Amino acid sequence: MKRIARWALCGLALAIGFDAGTSRAQDYPARPVRIVVGFPAGAAGDLVSRALAVHLGNALGQQFIVENRPGASSNIATEYAARAPKDGYTLFLGTVANVVNAAVSSNLSFDFGKDFAPIALAATVPVVLVVHPSTGANSVAELIALAKSKPGQLNYASSGVATTPHLAGALLNVRAGIQLVHVPYQGSSPAVTDLLAGRTQIMFSAVSVVLPHIKAGTLKALAWAAPSRGGALPDVPTVAEVGLPELDASIWFGLMAPAGTPKDIQDKIARTLNAALKSEELRGQLDKMGYVPLGGTPEDFTRYVDSELKKWTAAVEAAGVKK
Repeated sequence: MKRIARWALCGLALAIGFDAGTSRAQDYPARPVRIVVGFPAGAAGDLVSRALAVHLGNALGQQFIVENRPGASSNIATEYAARAPKDGYTLFLGTVANVVNAAVSSNLSFDFGKDFAPIALAATVPVVLVVHPSTGANSVAELIALAKSKPGQLNYASSGVATTPHLAGALLNVRAGIQLVHVPYQGSSPAVTDLLAGRTQIMFSAVSVVLPHIKAGTLKALAWAAPSRGGALPDVPTVAEVGLPELDASIWFGLMAPAGTPKDIQDKIARTLNAALKSEELRGQLDKMGYVPLGGTPEDFTRYVDSELKKWTAAVEAAGVKK
């Protein structure tokens, strides 16, 4: 009888736990949810997170608020989000910058692979190599020839030290045998501002940030730093087409939660996000800004992060920027 009583109590405990978990997910969210973003307003990560926030909020009946915490190549925001309560009310926009930072730095105060739970990969935005028209370069070959004739005299802007635009430029130096000078900024917006003013000449940038300037003729696109040509600029070749395939610097974004956030809440967010990414409204909105909608399971996202970490670890070693 005692053994039966113990099993009965165990079954009751499991049932209570199941009901609590189910109720927790059913009631979520009961108040506004923050999405912490490691980049300033107007940056590619900010733009996509705001689009996602609107659709998540509409679907779940609560406000999703983007909280920008720029600086230190997004490490400030990453550390903040990693230490946030594990209740589903603080989410994090994980990006390629996080795996690059993990590859570059061995002394971070957090472990990106262990401190976050991937929820769903949201979108990618192709990167494009652009130059100021004053360079006179109309192709990658012409840019390389110009850089070789002026060693150390051409500057390339980036959104920060050890970001993908920085590493792509460093790899261009290595692969092409040139000496472009790196000029880092706190985010892509100020970098593009100085590029437009001619204070720098070259930049690898998310197409969503520079596309209006390319169309206006104030910047010139030389190559897609992506696996394929984008529909926004179909006549621009890829880096592979010009003989530099290792310069693929596509930027991706995905929602994450602090590790330990209840799995049922993670699953609810993933289902909602995937449904939004299949809607014509959000897909059309992202397409207009130059993003490619993705989606998928937490397991898909985890595998993708692992593959990206391997790629950028190799790039960091080639560029010699390990800290």
